[in-house]
Amino acid sequence: MTGDPHAADPTGHGAGGIGSLTVLYDQHCPVCRAARRWLESRPHLVPLHFVPAGSAAARQRFPGLDHAATLRDITVIADTGEVYVGDGAWLACLWALHGYRGLADRLARPHLLPVARRVIAATAALREQTSGPGYRSQDERPDCADDRCG
Repeated sequence: MTGDPHAADPTGHGAGGIGSLTVLYDQHCPVCRAARRWLESRPHLVPLHFVPAGSAAARQRFPGLDHAATLRDITVIADTGEVYVGDGAWLACLWALHGYRGLADRLARPHLLPVARRVIAATAALREQTSGPGYRSQDERPDCADDRCG
């Protein structure tokens, strides 16, 4: 299964012709930016496209999403319309990578999914700790309409 790009996806929703995945990520989060760099640096079986969560581009491309929620949890949208959130999104990203599809399949199995969820929860906790103002440089802070943000 690891080398077959047409194999069923490990999140259980079926790969049925997925040609690409769009990853909505928090561009102001150091952990999210590191995850993006890591994902981009790996060979892909399915192309990954990255769009900042909550951005004008994300809102335009995916008007039906709850964009406030996409800033809280990683969200992945398949070109076929499936939406993956949280652990499903992380597994979808692994599934898209050459050499990681088998791992995604194993982590999605009932006996390992709780372990995967704990790792993802720990990552989310680290994200919360590193998303404060002390971890952002001046040019990483969110844009403000009135130019009064710190």
